[in-house]
Parts: sequence; C-alpha cells; structure tokens
Amino acid sequence: SVKGIDLTSVPRMSYADAMTYYGSDKPDTRFDMKFVELNTVAKGKGFGVFDNAELVVGICASGCAEYTRKQLDELTEFVKRPQVGAKGLVYVQYKSDGTFKSSVDKFYGPDDLKQWAVALHAKPGDLILILSGEKNATRKQLSELRLLMGERLGLRDKTKFSALWVLDFPLLEWSEETNRWHAMHHPFTSPKPEDMALLDSDPGAVRANAYDMVLNGTEIGGGSIRIHDRATQQLMFSKLGFSDEEARKQFGFLMDAFEFGAPPHGGIAFGFDRLCSLFGG
Repeated sequence: SVKGIDLTSVPRMSYADAMTYYGSDKPDTRFDMKFVELNTVAKGKGFGVFDNAELVVGICASGCAEYTRKQLDELTEFVKRPQVGAKGLVYVQYKSDGTFKSSVDKFYGPDDLKQWAVALHAKPGDLILILSGEKNATRKQLSELRLLMGERLGLRDKTKFSALWVLDFPLLEWSEETNRWHAMHHPFTSPKPEDMALLDSDPGAVRANAYDMVLNGTEIGGGSIRIHDRATQQLMFSKLGFSDEEARKQFGFLMDAFEFGAPPHGGIAFGFDRLCSLFGG
C-alpha cells in the first residue's frame, strides 16, 4: 500500500538453487540469465584451465555477440579485480550468421562451441561468458559478472520489483580459519526436523529453519524458527565447539528456561532503511 505494488504471490527458492543458478543467496530475479554448468561438455579437450577446474559455468548475454575486443577486455579486467577474484574469462561470440568466435578456438572447434550454445540456450547474436575454478568461489564471481551484464543491458529496472523467499539455508558452515563449525544465522536457529539425524553424521548437510525475503537482489528481511528444547540446544552448542561448562556459563539462563516448557517460536525482522532505499530508486 505504501508503493502501490501488487504482489499476488511471492515465489520460494531454496538456498541450494539460489547458489546453483545465481551464485548468490539474494538473487536479483528481475532478469533471468541463469547459470549453466558446462563440466560435461567443456572438459577433456586439453584446455588445462577447464580440465583442472572443479566447476566450469557460464551465462548467456542476449544480443551481445558484437561486443568489441575492448569491451571483452573490460569484462575480463572486471572479473580479475581483487573484489571479484577470478583469474580470467572465456567468451564465445555466437555471430548472427551462425558462426562462432571464441577466446579458446585453439582448443575447441565449432561443434564443441555449438554444444555450449545449446546448453545455454544461446541463439545467434548472443555472447557466452564462462568462468571456472573452485565451485563456491566461481559461482560468486559469476554472480558479480551477471549483475554487471544485467546493468549494461538495462535489465535491472529500478521501477520493477521482484520479491522472493529464500529458504533451507545450511544450519552450519565450516570455517577453515577457525577449523570448526559456525552457525550461518545464529546458534539458536532450529534445524529442519527431518535433518536432525544428520547433525551427528553430516553437520554440513543440515538445513536450517530459516528464511530471508529478497527484493531486487537485496535482503530486506530475515528470520527463523528458534530452538525451544534443551536437548537440541545442547547439541547445537556442542557442534559449535562449546564445552558443557562454556555453554552453561554463557547460556545457562536459556537452558534452564527450556525446562519450563518454552513453546515453538520464531519471527522475522525487516530492514526499513533498505526498503526505503529500494522504493526510492
């Protein structure tokens, strides 16, 4: 009612799908340009950059096949910036006459490049952009390139609003720096009931009862269903590296409260300043 926008329904997307297809847990869905994995069609041709990569993944920029060498070099320099972190960029120009020109013509022939185009649903006149490397880092790098191309193509329209719920976040994430698990949201977020058994055997696979609302690529709200029983909270603390004594010292008041029948509870908080910024353009 504030902005006069009619949202008939808000779609839902899992965290896994958001990262797979957009490389971000807050994807901008005002435009498509989804990621397509190319491992099966790009590896095994003698191009070491791809052969040694955990992930080869690309996007299709519609109508950009006639980008000049200068424009392509600018994209390469963009992904190599420290803020993005890629080592390089592979491109394929799908010319309007149906031919291909790529930065890896030495290793891949027209039939190979056609396979890439088919996988990415590219058509004559489109530009294919590909990154490779460690899977999580590469997806995040391609996300930055996707947003840049969306901006250049005028697809990030400030008068258009696309909202979605992102669900099923990992409960825990592993830190190589501290060599232990950390809570992705906070240590009081409950796990999905159907994933409880995995807490002992495969903690990284446990999904959280957490949710974010995303608007135009910005998280505008987030929340969770909280843990409300002592046994689950103790198990959560142990997975986070707390000894029983440490957990008791810092959170004994909470553990004691659970003994009196705390009901299931949860909530969500919205960022009013972020909403104002988005609505104001």
